[in-house]
Amino acid sequence: MTGPLGSSPEPVAVDEVLRDGELTVLGQLRAASNASFLCDASKGATVVRCIYKPIRGERPLWDFPDGTLAARELAAFRISSELGWGIVPTTMVREGPFGLGAVQEWITELDEDTVGQALLGLFPIDALPAGWLPVLRAVTSDDEEVVLAHADDVRLARIAVFDLVVNNADRKGGHVLAGSDGAVYGIDHGISLHREDKLRTVLWGWAGRAISDDHLADLQRLGKAVAGVFGDELRALITDEEVSATVRRIRRILDEPYFPRPVSGLGPVSPIPWPPF
Repeated sequence: MTGPLGSSPEPVAVDEVLRDGELTVLGQLRAASNASFLCDASKGATVVRCIYKPIRGERPLWDFPDGTLAARELAAFRISSELGWGIVPTTMVREGPFGLGAVQEWITELDEDTVGQALLGLFPIDALPAGWLPVLRAVTSDDEEVVLAHADDVRLARIAVFDLVVNNADRKGGHVLAGSDGAVYGIDHGISLHREDKLRTVLWGWAGRAISDDHLADLQRLGKAVAGVFGDELRALITDEEVSATVRRIRRILDEPYFPRPVSGLGPVSPIPWPPF
């Protein structure tokens, strides 16, 4: 297909394709905890691979209101965009083949064989690579002692700060993607932005360390935005209480600019999501 005088048509922006394009379901992701479908969104000559999560396929949770996960996914994307960090892939909430749901751009990952797990992994207890930070020790089914660790990478640290802001209750290793474009993304933010502290993450390696001045400057700017028009945008997606709690979390980080230490616990209060990958 070509445009006037044989020129190629202008590509359509990703957000416009995800919001308005035709969704074609390619298959279902069976391993996902909620109904999730791999799709192509197309508008004109532009096709964007994406994940579609219909609200009607959300699994009920004891601590989050039913039918709110899609809006939380969008709110997390909007906060990531407002920060300018580009952590959350482009996300929209729209009608699809199975009703209203979240639609998020698919991220093509680097080849694990090439990058050697890239950012997170399990290692023998005496073989932690240089430049990696330990999170916890465990014993495998073969009685081998291992350590869960992640890279000391500024892109991961930025995600860890983002998780503090959005109160992410489910930062598993599989929710961090090393994109083929060189960026590092965070996905699956449906159980975030609760009014109560629920941080569960595998990114505890920086516990007790200072948060960078650059990140703090961005958080100061975000705090001002949430107090203004951007806060009204968030209130269309999450409750007033949850927006107020977000403001409090930002202030707490600015007042005590250090990565927190995990509070030990089991079950729903564990600081580590399960399974961690």
